[in-house]
Amino acid sequence: MYSRGIRGAITVEEDTPESLENAAVELFEKIIKSNEIETKDISHIIFTMTKDLKNSFPAKFIRRNFDIQYVPLLCVNEMDIEPSLKKCLRMLVVVNTEKEQNEIKHIYLGGAKILRSDLANEPAQK
Repeated sequence: MYSRGIRGAITVEEDTPESLENAAVELFEKIIKSNEIETKDISHIIFTMTKDLKNSFPAKFIRRNFDIQYVPLLCVNEMDIEPSLKKCLRMLVVVNTEKEQNEIKHIYLGGAKILRSDLANEPAQK
């Protein structure tokens, strides 16, 4: 079994709890479904947000909407580099899996597709 990181990012419509919750849930659902993850296999999740998102913690919404009571979650600020994508939520979901690194599907949604256009929603390569 390997420890693998799955990256994802999504842009948030506006800095409101509702928009952040919608974006966080959409991104996390897509990550776990696309990679066939069971929550028992999640080691931890790190969330970063750009400085213009400051209304809520995304971890709160993931806990509220998914059965991950014992999974460690950490929210931090993204580095403020100019120019950079605004209103962006990023996730690093670390899982225990038998998948090879090149089988992991990284998910980039909305305006965040520009961050890794080489990986954005592409099927895993064998």
